[in-house]
Amino acid sequence: MNIGIFTDTYFPQVSGVATSIRTLKDDLERKGHHVYIFTTTDPGVDKEEVEPNIFRFGSVPFISFTDRRVAVRGLFHALEVAKELDLDLVHTQTEFSMGWIGKFVAKNLKIPCVHTYHTMYEDYLHYVLNGHLLKPYHVKQFVRTFVSHMDGVVAPSQRVTETLRRYGVKIPIRVIPTGIDLKMYDRPEPERVVQLRSELGYTLETPVMMTLSRLASEKRIDQVLSVFPALVKAVPGLQFMIVGDGPEREELEALAQSLGVKDAVKFVGEVKHDQISPYYQLANLFVSSSDTETQGLTYIEAIAAGLKCTVRSGEYTDHIFDDPDIGTTFRDLNEMQAQVINYLQHPHAFSDPKPRERKLIEISADHFGDSVLDFYQDATDNYRLNNLNRLSMSDRSDERL
Repeated sequence: MNIGIFTDTYFPQVSGVATSIRTLKDDLERKGHHVYIFTTTDPGVDKEEVEPNIFRFGSVPFISFTDRRVAVRGLFHALEVAKELDLDLVHTQTEFSMGWIGKFVAKNLKIPCVHTYHTMYEDYLHYVLNGHLLKPYHVKQFVRTFVSHMDGVVAPSQRVTETLRRYGVKIPIRVIPTGIDLKMYDRPEPERVVQLRSELGYTLETPVMMTLSRLASEKRIDQVLSVFPALVKAVPGLQFMIVGDGPEREELEALAQSLGVKDAVKFVGEVKHDQISPYYQLANLFVSSSDTETQGLTYIEAIAAGLKCTVRSGEYTDHIFDDPDIGTTFRDLNEMQAQVINYLQHPHAFSDPKPRERKLIEISADHFGDSVLDFYQDATDNYRLNNLNRLSMSDRSDERL
């Protein structure tokens, strides 16, 4: 198949969406398909740089998310490129600029168009005029309008499916959690781990818990910090490594200082995706209090790296962490505190490899790619059937005339 993926977010931007798209692209190409990325320009990419099978369209920073971009031109150029590539299917990954361009391309080429709904926008309305401008009703109307006349939606979790049905979306929806390339994480890098621990000021024996995310209010890192002083008392020498960057960094640094744990909290900053594996490997436990995750790629990356996790309970996380040999979920901070202490004080108590081995199959890029390909085939079949039905109805109408 010749597949066109339309997205506002792609590397070198660091995000779960960009990671998901590249994982899908790489796996589909391994399986013999041709994947073409239609995306925005980026300050981190030289205009003269040649990027095979990646087409960038003029863009500007997105309001309230200035590290993200929206295309401001390219509608007819994208159509011409897509014609030359002889696309068989369009897969949109954004509800904004490149998503609409993708819909336009699919309609004009008369090919199927499917969409992945990555972001629960109701959780992010506070970024636009502190939540005074947009309301959940606006999200409902916007999303329902965008996916109208499409041939299917990929939902990373059941929670997303339920939300879309609540919005009134009636087209086929299939739950397909994003997978990861296991080879990026399950390859031990002992020398790099030792080097990183030294650079971060940790000894080989220092207990380290980590989180990796955008430093933003919805990630609830402040909640983890709030119980960290109690964790340090229970686990002497404990360090908290925070990987990532974002608008809340200064507030979180100030909170760590006010709690008296500044010296035990390390803000690493943003790390390139292809260099992240040893950070997981040097830690003893992954912790997250975020309650907005629809697919939690960092969670499954941690699993692949062999790291136990303690994360907030939700439909998605309860499914992933269904065995303490992989990780646990908590409903309140007291539960989180108890689970973190239990893992750190008894590191060998949950060491059965079988649950993790089963989970690795489920979260693999290979399984992800196969599931998406099955959905592409069903969407293509439905598209052809709907076209036949429309032609049949048109013929009957002509006969009556």
